[in-house]
Amino acid sequence: MNQFEPQYDAVVVGGGLTGLAAAITLAKAGLETLHLSPEVPPDRRTSALMMPSVQFLTDSGLIDTPEALGHALTQIRIIDATNRLLRAPETLFDAQQADIPAFGWNFANIKLTESFKNIAATLENITTSPCTLAALTLSDAFHTLTLSDGTTLCANLIIGADGKKSFVRGAAGFSTREHAFSQSALVCDLALGRPLNGASVEFHYSNGPFTLVPAGANRANLVWIDQDSTLRQALSGGTEALTARLMEKSQRLFGSLEILSSSFIFPLSTLTVNKAGGNGIALIGEAAHAFPPIGAQGLNLGLRDVADLAQIAGSINKSDPNWASRASTDYAQLRHADLVQTGSVVDALFRSLLLEMLPAQALRSGGLWALKLLPALRKQAFAIGMGRR
Repeated sequence: MNQFEPQYDAVVVGGGLTGLAAAITLAKAGLETLHLSPEVPPDRRTSALMMPSVQFLTDSGLIDTPEALGHALTQIRIIDATNRLLRAPETLFDAQQADIPAFGWNFANIKLTESFKNIAATLENITTSPCTLAALTLSDAFHTLTLSDGTTLCANLIIGADGKKSFVRGAAGFSTREHAFSQSALVCDLALGRPLNGASVEFHYSNGPFTLVPAGANRANLVWIDQDSTLRQALSGGTEALTARLMEKSQRLFGSLEILSSSFIFPLSTLTVNKAGGNGIALIGEAAHAFPPIGAQGLNLGLRDVADLAQIAGSINKSDPNWASRASTDYAQLRHADLVQTGSVVDALFRSLLLEMLPAQALRSGGLWALKLLPALRKQAFAIGMGRR
């Protein structure tokens, strides 16, 4: 092949779950795909995926059945644990109210990664490289990539799945809006004295929610959002002191509590792009959007990126010399409304938890009362939260 001709139809940059899913779906659509996936430490977090995301994973062959890898989320219980003058009512949402068996499934990211990699290994038109992207030169015809091992190659379509600090996004000149919060998230695995029985339980405090997500039997995955200094102080006291703090935050509703894993703290921020694609570049996952882990939207939104990218890829006509540019522009247009709506809802929800002003408290409390008492509004909220389109 002439060195000035593309060696690959598509290059996916980023080895996370969205990058893996994108590489697989592009290859299944018939594109010769290179996946740049450097070795990283195992991702020991979990992801609560709503039913549309789970359906996409099964329909696209990325997993066999959710039962084999995850745990069903059948209820969402919200407890206002603040000391505010106006408090929201305790609210329980049941999947049966939406006429579905579960809102979604909670998966260990390690298990999802293993499943995705097993699928990728069966596809002949995926090449996986442990290299990172060192340089990207754009042109109207195709793009030139220089890898960390010095290799230079050309490709038509570049997929940036390389996170909040995306090299692809920066090299392609996409503008972003970013905001860092003073809050962070502490995550770890717990054993509870009493099981959650499929209910995700959210204690809403003034600096963010303290959420227990069912992980099978009496296990739970914890996501505790609070001031970064508060979380680091809690962690610095050792296991016994942290356990006592977690017992206090969970209001001892589930009996004894045991920490089963290491605890990690992640700073929280929001990031949005003006557009998610163009000129033969498409951004997915946290390269295109990032926000606090509220409403289980992070990976769900990333998988919707992949689903729309797969839809575009399925209609590509490679005899058109501008197919990559058209595909990236179509992708950006297809994703625009979902990114704006989801980003706005999650940002507003998170900020509403932090506002101490009485009008904001009244709106939030009234909103939960309305969701609790009005079935039609509750079903509409279910649809938005689950990412139905």
